[in-house]
Amino acid sequence: MSNWQVDSWRQKPILQQPEYDDKARLKEVEHTLSTYPPLVFAAEARELRRQLGEVSLGKGFLLQGGDCAESFDEFNAPKIRDTFKVILQMAIVLTFAGRCPVTKVARMAGQYAKPRSSDFETVNGVTLPSYRGDIINNFEFTEAARRPDPDRLLEAYHRSASTLNLLRAFAQGGLADLHEVNRWNMAFVENNPLKERYHDMAMRIQDSLEFMDVIGINSQTSSTLHETSLFTSHEALLLNYEQALTRVDTLTGKPYDCSAHMVWIGERTRQLDHAHVEFFRGIHNPIGVKVGPSMQEDELIRLIDALNPNNDPGRLTLITRMGADNLADNLPRLLRKVKSEGRHVVWSSDPMHGNTFSASSGYKTRNFDAILKEIKQFFQAHSDEGTHAGGIHLEMTGQHVTECTGGAYEIGDEDLAQAYKTQCDPRLNADQVLEMAFLVADHLRHA
Repeated sequence: MSNWQVDSWRQKPILQQPEYDDKARLKEVEHTLSTYPPLVFAAEARELRRQLGEVSLGKGFLLQGGDCAESFDEFNAPKIRDTFKVILQMAIVLTFAGRCPVTKVARMAGQYAKPRSSDFETVNGVTLPSYRGDIINNFEFTEAARRPDPDRLLEAYHRSASTLNLLRAFAQGGLADLHEVNRWNMAFVENNPLKERYHDMAMRIQDSLEFMDVIGINSQTSSTLHETSLFTSHEALLLNYEQALTRVDTLTGKPYDCSAHMVWIGERTRQLDHAHVEFFRGIHNPIGVKVGPSMQEDELIRLIDALNPNNDPGRLTLITRMGADNLADNLPRLLRKVKSEGRHVVWSSDPMHGNTFSASSGYKTRNFDAILKEIKQFFQAHSDEGTHAGGIHLEMTGQHVTECTGGAYEIGDEDLAQAYKTQCDPRLNADQVLEMAFLVADHLRHA
């Protein structure tokens, strides 16, 4: 680490970056951000790293989820609240089923940038720069809107700060009360077309809470029933933004990226000799890396060693995104290699990105059954190899959108237009993601 500096990434090749016309204004914005207060504290990131250390040793489970890309236009309290609620609802089901702590990490308060497969987009013969997330440009298809704007970095910071403030209030102010969370789940079960499948577990959770209440363990006597911890995360795509929010912790003297508790490197930017790996190897947050089907065994070990040279449990999460048709042929070989080399990592499944397709209606979508199939294969592969299936990573929302097909309500291609609101990738809606939690719970219980 002696040759690492907070800006040493600038000497490396870098991908998925916008081209700003006003370089002087960009430097001003970066300087301004570097003077702002951190969004999270280093001690919070250390606590998340401790919890993920337990997950890596098979003593916990990681639930990570939220928007594919947060939107400035949809920045409001009800949307933040609804996503917070559905994460809690999923967590109580998974905790009860797995009989282990569930670490909750939201894709919120900073998930404003998105990598794109192409730098440009053509509509009706007009070609413009691709939309890269609200931290960079605007979704509207005009030349002015698609021009990267440095001031959007400041806007993203302020909205992230407001989101974090509200999330902390929700987590400590009573909205996280387990009795309330289970009442929401009971309502979900009663209204679900397949309620018989989920009714037994919901009732057993309810019985457990009622028993604890009888013996005096309730929201008034135990803060753990009334409050919760929720951490934040995002893909750290714009390294100038991440550098500007990196601070040296006064207690440990180590640098932390204080834009979020956890940040990750995407599949498109994980090259060993490139800027993102260079920046990530120096920060002390818990970090993640997306792992696709093209990843080779030796390449993965080199990547692990670059990002976690001390082999610390909880430092590194490998987020597999392979697709339901590819995982069974590719994940086992990676599990065997990492296990044989004795590397400590958290294995988490992103079953969303490898299962995207264009519906006959023209909408980009994902199918519920394909997502569930990849999760099942993820658990099976770990069971076969004697490793720990440590988590799931979902693009989801607490809203009742129609972006992914399938599920108990049998959303079809013809239904997508009813409430297709995403600006990037399709998300599981509130009912679909809770249904997914009940179905995943069966596999977690066996694991």
